[in-house]
Amino acid sequence: MASAPPWMPSDGGSDAKRHAPATLRNRDAIAAVLAEWLPAAGTVLEVASGSGEHIVHFAATFPALDWQPSDPDPAGLVSIAAWCADAGLANIAPPLALDASAGEWPIAHADAMLCINMVHISEWAATVGLFTQAAKILQKGAPLILYGPYFRKDDPTAPSNLAFDESLRARNLEWGVRGWRTGRTG
Repeated sequence: MASAPPWMPSDGGSDAKRHAPATLRNRDAIAAVLAEWLPAAGTVLEVASGSGEHIVHFAATFPALDWQPSDPDPAGLVSIAAWCADAGLANIAPPLALDASAGEWPIAHADAMLCINMVHISEWAATVGLFTQAAKILQKGAPLILYGPYFRKDDPTAPSNLAFDESLRARNLEWGVRGWRTGRTG
């Protein structure tokens, strides 16, 4: 696997290929859910592709789909491009510079949208933008698929999720696990 150190958005570093250790732990479980929701063909826009590791795995797993990675971070775009170049898959487009909170996105249409681990590691405006743009870009009935930690009223959370939420908020007061526990969605 990659030799780059683990990272989180906003971390520095000069390595082209970033590595997120959670990707290896969750990519197959996410792919199993995607198999139930993705269309048979078309374009899947991944919002906030991060390191680029997920999109390479999903493009190999679902070769009939065209994959469009994106990220707002220039270093993230470099990492995504490096992972995609190494994979050599023809069904991955070059990554787009895309800020989820922006009023206009550089893509007009997708047949599905995927967003992994962005909602809790971004300002609330990014989540609002994600839903606003999904309503414009996706046709009625097309899936917007989110993955990440969420607090749910009737589902007790693990102490590790509480600690994770605290660590996110210590990094940036606008970040944090979303849901009922916080008393706010943003």
